[in-house]
Amino acid sequence: MAGRPRGVEDEVILRAAAEVMGRVGPSGLTLAVVAREVGLVPGTLVQRFGSKRGLILALADQSVRDTDALPDRVRAEHGSALGALAALLAEWTAPMVSPQTFANHLAFLCMDLTDPELHERALAVHEAQRRAVGTLLTQALSTGELRATTDVEALTATVQAVTSGAGLVWALDRQGTIVQRVRRGLDAVLAPHIAAHTATATA
Repeated sequence: MAGRPRGVEDEVILRAAAEVMGRVGPSGLTLAVVAREVGLVPGTLVQRFGSKRGLILALADQSVRDTDALPDRVRAEHGSALGALAALLAEWTAPMVSPQTFANHLAFLCMDLTDPELHERALAVHEAQRRAVGTLLTQALSTGELRATTDVEALTATVQAVTSGAGLVWALDRQGTIVQRVRRGLDAVLAPHIAAHTATATA
């Protein structure tokens, strides 16, 4: 039985792989499971990515590209840079629909931390996210949403740290959704830096 190597774009396969990762974790992720998700045979994924590891590396590389492109898209959809930032963080965290999904993604991160090649990719994703957050905070500063004295570099690091920490606390206490928890954390971090005339941090 032949697959449809020309019928499904790599980006579609990688999105499916990310969804499968959240559902099954490292032990359950196989080329066969991902292939079934997109209606292909495993051999097609072997031709494209070589192995499960190759698929994971390709997914990380795609994540960097997607993250770098995201600020412009969300900024175009929102009237304020801070509103775009809230949307950006919501889009990143929304796939964690349950504590189990969060745990599965966290398990992949643990793999990244112990494997040099995977760590390189994970760091690249982290840096792309830092650039995305920093871009929107810089825009918020230039449009007067943030106080002129705001240290954007320091605030960017704090936003990243709070976002990560909020997800972990949510997975433990399981109150509300991860998007709600991250939004509250973001609002708390931004509050001291909001310009007096700005009605809300992320309107």
